[in-house]
Amino acid sequence: MEQRRVTDFFARRRPGPRIAPPKLACRTPSPARPALRAPDSATSGSRKRARLPAAPGRDQAGPPARRRLRLSADAVSSPSSPEAPDSLEAPDIPACPSLGQKIKKSTPAAGQPRQLTSSQNQDTISELASCLQRARELGARVRVLKSSAQDAGESCTPEAKGRPEEPCGEKAPAYQRFHALAQPGPPGLVLPYKYQVLAEMFRSMDTIVGMLHNRSETPTFAKVQRGVQDMMRRRFEERNVGQIKTVYPASYCFRQERSVPTFKDGVKRSDYQLTIEPLLEQEADGAAPQLTASRLLQRRQIFSQKLVEHVKEHHKAFLASLRPPMVVPEDQLTRWHPRFNVDEVPDIEPAVLPQPPATEKLTTAQEVLARARSLMSPRMEKALSQLALRSAEPSSPGPPRPALPDTPPATPPAASPSALKGVSQDLLERVRAKEAQKQLAQMTRCPEQEQRLQRLERLPELARVLRSVFVSERKPALSMEVACARMVGSCRTAMSPGEMEKHLLLLSELLPDWLSLHHIRTDTYVKLDKAADLASITARLARQARAEEGL
Repeated sequence: MEQRRVTDFFARRRPGPRIAPPKLACRTPSPARPALRAPDSATSGSRKRARLPAAPGRDQAGPPARRRLRLSADAVSSPSSPEAPDSLEAPDIPACPSLGQKIKKSTPAAGQPRQLTSSQNQDTISELASCLQRARELGARVRVLKSSAQDAGESCTPEAKGRPEEPCGEKAPAYQRFHALAQPGPPGLVLPYKYQVLAEMFRSMDTIVGMLHNRSETPTFAKVQRGVQDMMRRRFEERNVGQIKTVYPASYCFRQERSVPTFKDGVKRSDYQLTIEPLLEQEADGAAPQLTASRLLQRRQIFSQKLVEHVKEHHKAFLASLRPPMVVPEDQLTRWHPRFNVDEVPDIEPAVLPQPPATEKLTTAQEVLARARSLMSPRMEKALSQLALRSAEPSSPGPPRPALPDTPPATPPAASPSALKGVSQDLLERVRAKEAQKQLAQMTRCPEQEQRLQRLERLPELARVLRSVFVSERKPALSMEVACARMVGSCRTAMSPGEMEKHLLLLSELLPDWLSLHHIRTDTYVKLDKAADLASITARLARQARAEEGL
């Protein structure tokens, strides 16, 4: 018994006005299975499939619930036609015309005749021509910008002449190139990253050599290398030992010795080995000197100081290359120049270490003949002499190699004066001199002056906070402890009560007419003039900070 459609059975079978079933939700057809359209469904608004005509000899029975789809010839020939049914197009979405859509519309679908009017053809060609012209203009602008950027990059300022050239190898990571900028605390004479690694290598090497020396064992490079690499988790080679010798030549004595026990299978006792002997002062009682902890610390400090002196030499050359050149006494230098890139200081050249003596090796027949002439028979001596004469004959001369021209050292181009065009030279010289004086003051400033300047920069804000504390407390005077506690809770900068007290003492020193301190018995009381203008107070503090910073 066939299953009947309950919803549209009577609408299909009974004569009379046809009642359309309720519309279902519109589903988006899959692109792989395009919707079929009957020839007469183009004019009707219904989305139902058209019924196939019944066979003439078959009674009019109800249609089955499931039918097989019969594809039309157009759908079979082009199953992936880009043309969607008209009933699925959204009429309320505005179409935005573009070049791609115009070309797509001008291309006929499969199975339709190609019809392209002359007006559409002209519009498409004009659009393509305008896009091509726009692309050419953008390409020309990009080329102009690239050439200007290259010219600006090639032109260097006089300050950049003194900078060392970067190695042409692999670029160092950022934690090495900007190591000096990431150091905690106030800026000072910070060493480059590679110099700090070398100082750590010297400390590890001194520790291993001291252990071996104190127990009367000959320190060799193989033993020291293994110990330093275990301590630092880094490669330690003879090149690093040469750098240590360059920086601190009076630290060790290097020799090539034989008959040194190594307890290794690959090294024989008869082989030459590089031995490392620490140079120490003799004890007062004539005993053998030992590498104690105090001596290790002293040698470590000497090595660090020599590294700083090595960087100071490059810094001095950089200051001499500035315009105007600057001269800073080395004993007054407390920080590097702001434009001096510390991490770009070149590596230390390794010193030459003792090499094992070259053993004589016989490579030619003449050497063998000269060495064992007395041990050979006359016949053997004659054969070797003939072989030596044949090998000594000059071979056929080859084509001479062209001499390579000496490449002159690259000189940095001079700075283009276009940026400073129209500015008088007197004004430029005054600005440069003032800037050099300010940088000189920064490089020779002691840590106490640096802390005072930092406190002066915070005083305008602290003055406003202190006045608000007095206004909220409604008292003519407050104890130092209470005032510091209230200001620590109200200030944006995190400070301790002891540091806040130093700021209040400096504030009373600079403005005694506005803030006064009164010592009563064991307590100190702070009294503030609330009637004074706060704007004038902050202006005076700012002028005092600028005046001391320019010194």
